[in-house]
Amino acid sequence: MPILSELVIQVVLLLAFSIPLRFRLRHQTKPKLILDAAVFVTLSSLFVSRGIEPYRPGAVDGLDAASIAMAKAAWWISISLLLVTTVRKFLVFDHSPREGRLLRDLLSGVIYIGTALSIVAYVFNVPVGTLIATSGVFAIVLGLALQSTLNDVFSGIALNLGRPYIVGDWIVLDDNLQGRVIETNWRSTHLLNGTNDIVILPNSILAKAKLTNYSSPDESHGIVVTVLFQPTETPEVIGDVMKTALLGCTSIVRAPAPGVAITGLDGDGVTIDLVGRVRDVTRISDARNEIYDLVYRHARSAGLLLGPTGLRPFASGCTAKNAAGVGALDCLSSIPLFHSLREEERAALSEAMKRVVFPKGSVIARQDTALTSLLLIQKGVVIVERESGGRYTELTRLSPGDFFGERGVLMGSLEAGEIRSLTAVTAYEIMKDNLTPLFGKRPELVEDLGFVLAQRLEKEKQLLDHRNSEDSTPVSLSVKIRSLFGL
Repeated sequence: MPILSELVIQVVLLLAFSIPLRFRLRHQTKPKLILDAAVFVTLSSLFVSRGIEPYRPGAVDGLDAASIAMAKAAWWISISLLLVTTVRKFLVFDHSPREGRLLRDLLSGVIYIGTALSIVAYVFNVPVGTLIATSGVFAIVLGLALQSTLNDVFSGIALNLGRPYIVGDWIVLDDNLQGRVIETNWRSTHLLNGTNDIVILPNSILAKAKLTNYSSPDESHGIVVTVLFQPTETPEVIGDVMKTALLGCTSIVRAPAPGVAITGLDGDGVTIDLVGRVRDVTRISDARNEIYDLVYRHARSAGLLLGPTGLRPFASGCTAKNAAGVGALDCLSSIPLFHSLREEERAALSEAMKRVVFPKGSVIARQDTALTSLLLIQKGVVIVERESGGRYTELTRLSPGDFFGERGVLMGSLEAGEIRSLTAVTAYEIMKDNLTPLFGKRPELVEDLGFVLAQRLEKEKQLLDHRNSEDSTPVSLSVKIRSLFGL
């Protein structure tokens, strides 16, 4: 009896030490696992050293026997805590700790139930079969009362095992309800939708719904933009123009390569699908906006007219014949920078512009060289790439309606990258001497140029991570330009 009393005292002291410590370590899985393992080993050693088998049933009559039974129960509980902590530490699915949350909770529940039945059977010597049979009726009543909740729970288990989505995926349901999965639990799944609201869906609804996962097999997502053109040119010519438009799009990925499909030809016109892929679903709207903008600009440049069911033609009364004859004045009018000029000012400036053509793949300007003229793109796509240590970084792509060379003309600065024609390019050149008088009459052009240049420098800074780059605010740039031109 003294030995047994000594065992009970040692178990009580061990629990008095370990329980507060475990409470303090409840958010630290690794230290908690070490503590649970130490408690289990220590309890096992205490029982083995005294020839007691805690997994065999014994009498519980008397104070000493009851104390030993409580010590055995502590041993069983230590096993369950060790197993549960091990499951929570090492059971990770696809390297996503939150993905296996439901299954881990389910396994933990099975461990706790098994431990409780073991304590009943091997510590208190109560037949488990009788207990299970007695609780059967109660389980049926409880199941009927919690039918909806249990439906959600088991649906959550099924979804977790099947894994049609994981936390972080963007999913779309058959009723067009969509959002990013931010949490999954026993009863529901939480989505963060495009308006930054949380939508809570019962798991039973998700289990029955038709679901599209935009994040699987990867985050990239395909988009299709359909445009209808009037049949003023052959479908092949229209398709080539649209391929050029896609080359100028910076919001889509380059692999797999974007493409163009002719999907219809009838009396209304030629139907074209522009197909591309974005990095993730959040970029869809930006990509569509840019593609529509490029379609308009390239169609205007090539003299194509949008069909009656598509967007309006770019100019009232415009025909394919006069649209194809886009010249210096039309090119100048397509640049937002010069929209504030009067018609006579644009006409005078267009007379000083020189038409230049660059074949596909031509180097228009080398990196770290200064351009002495402003070039307005009338047709084609220009790419700007910076080389550093054998690595090339794409800075931007320019399309009809864009211009380049402003930093060399206005500030004498060097080009940040090599400027190359990605397709055959037609442009109009304005020399610096022709711009100086115009800036004197129209100082607001300096402000607009400063703003455009600041945006480009900021984008380059983000791409190249130049933390010590020059000040590129619109105000500072406009001040520099004014001083250079004596304004």
